Amino acid sequence: MSDLLLRADALVALLSTADEAGARLPADLEATLSKQQKLLFTNIAHLRGLHRAAHFSARETKATTAEDRQAVDTLHLQLQNLYYEQRHLQGEIAACDEYDHSHLRLPLIPVEDFLEQHPDQATDDENALMTARIAHERAQRETLEQQRQELLKRKQKLISENKKRKDDLANLDKDLEKFIDAAKPIQVLFEKVA
Repeated sequence: MSDLLLRADALVALLSTADEAGARLPADLEATLSKQQKLLFTNIAHLRGLHRAAHFSARETKATTAEDRQAVDTLHLQLQNLYYEQRHLQGEIAACDEYDHSHLRLPLIPVEDFLEQHPDQATDDENALMTARIAHERAQRETLEQQRQELLKRKQKLISENKKRKDDLANLDKDLEKFIDAAKPIQVLFEKVA
């Protein structure tokens, strides 16, 4: 390409000197000059074609680059959205991990004691083990609640029996006072006789 430009510059210089001289050139030089001029025009046409092709290629490259840049921007935006979603989900997971679960505050028996009582649960995972411990605690509490209800019934029965006996004692006290009051005339009579 640079060789082509050097030859074109040489021909332009030769033509300008010929024009300045204004003289007629010899036939062989004129034939050479005409041949070189045709070659120059051919090369210029070829250069214009190459320039046009380079221009269109640059346009296509710019368009392709713009499309690729748009695709990269879209992917980058999607990546940023994924990072945002990841941070959001990590925050949600942290909030769940820090949440004060009520089942953790239950007064359950220690794991070791539970496993001693239920060795079949030793192979369970943590969630299944916690579920089994809660079920065990519930069963124990239901049993204790039944015992408490039975004891309450027994207590009520004893309270009603005590009240009945107290009432009986109060009635006995009244009957005893009536008896003593009724026995006073007999006692006075015995005191007179004696």
